[in-house]
Amino acid sequence: MAEKSPATKLPNASRHELKIGPAAALARAALLLNCNAMPFYSRLGNIPAKRHIQFRRKDGALYSEEVFGTEGFVGPTSTLYHIHPPTQVSGWKTLYSCAAEFVETDTMRMRHLKSAAMPPRGDPITGRVVLFGNSDVEMAVCVPAEGMRYHYKNGVGDECIFIHHGNGTVWTSFGTLNFRAKDYILIPKGTTYRMAFDEPMDGDPPARFLVIESVNGSHIGPPKRYVSRTSSQFLEHAPYCERDLRLPQLPLTYDKKGSFEVRIKSRGMVHSYSYGYHPLDVVGWDGCYYPYIFNIDDFSPIVGKHHMPPPTHQTFDAHNFVICSFCPRPLDFHPQAVVVPYYHSNLDSDEVLYYVEGNYKARKGIEPASLTLHPQGIPHGPHPGTVEASLGATHTNELAVMCDTFRPLFPTRAALELDDAAYPKSWEGAAAPFAPVNGKAKAKSGGKAAKAAKPGRRAAVANGESDADTW
Repeated sequence: MAEKSPATKLPNASRHELKIGPAAALARAALLLNCNAMPFYSRLGNIPAKRHIQFRRKDGALYSEEVFGTEGFVGPTSTLYHIHPPTQVSGWKTLYSCAAEFVETDTMRMRHLKSAAMPPRGDPITGRVVLFGNSDVEMAVCVPAEGMRYHYKNGVGDECIFIHHGNGTVWTSFGTLNFRAKDYILIPKGTTYRMAFDEPMDGDPPARFLVIESVNGSHIGPPKRYVSRTSSQFLEHAPYCERDLRLPQLPLTYDKKGSFEVRIKSRGMVHSYSYGYHPLDVVGWDGCYYPYIFNIDDFSPIVGKHHMPPPTHQTFDAHNFVICSFCPRPLDFHPQAVVVPYYHSNLDSDEVLYYVEGNYKARKGIEPASLTLHPQGIPHGPHPGTVEASLGATHTNELAVMCDTFRPLFPTRAALELDDAAYPKSWEGAAAPFAPVNGKAKAKSGGKAAKAAKPGRRAAVANGESDADTW
């Protein structure tokens, strides 16, 4: 019997976005070919001296070599060696639809979702609740209530999983990844894995994570401007490097027979396949296509004399969307710097911010696990009073994850249930810089705001002012 679907259909508005002409298709293909999943070569376990030669088990049988390639085998690739042929399955069935149903596709407004109140549901896969998306990317929040009794493979795209709360282990066909809070877990398309959270300690919040998933066939990886074209090495100006990445480790191989379920996401559905052996039967692999972990606390923010724009905080990219990390850091050091973002219209991007922790005084009503959406073309920026209050601040303790897209984002029905309808009005009441007196404009003087603006005076919020929550 099929399980209840956690998601429904893709709307016509998103289907139409997928129809592109030949020239656009070629341009898109070129972009995809330049989108690396991983920048450098690695290996784990036992592999033969050469590719595509005999490599035998202890009983004399050949290991099964699998070339795990992308983009028609001209993109990042790894070669895996299985104990059993990876093609052996005893049955398959379709379980449920995983196509997101987007609503209010003809409505453009700023949104604020408070996801902290989401109750636990499902496991780390079925418990994912898609909140925003389009034909390039989907964003979901998960508060799992139970563990996975199966392995899973995303056949649609890469997954960038940000762990808000919780510790645990991801067992993959490439090895074991131990994760903790504030980790980004990058799981490339086609990777078989099982995710398990440790039991929380007394007083710890329940497990919670954000998922940013590529649904357009592109791969999520480091920004190309931070990686050498000739050596695939992180460049000196990159805000993180190879030393910051945690790669799969042993144990790698599970040689067990029995009945094992692998669920595969593809074609808008989740399918169940049965294997007569453990799906993680790889004895060794090498290549440039594999999962890895990067902790957001290891991101080294780039700071400047004047306020830096959001691309400064970019951490990953894919075709038509980017992921940024707003981390604790020193603020702008010009003596008259305005340290919160200027009002701005990002004319080509929709912007979603997921708030992790820190001081959100530059945005009213924001809390950890809030998500805000600011559509392209609508100006946004600091809430009333926060610019003056931030003057003199020297550091920020914010922590937030941002996803910018280059197509409009649509909410789901689940998003509407969390929506703060009053959020678009929260900018009302901003003080004008000049007030009319006897028919003439006269500069305001006195008051807390004017005092805060005087040189040398520290504002009431001298430290801990948020930056990301105004982008």
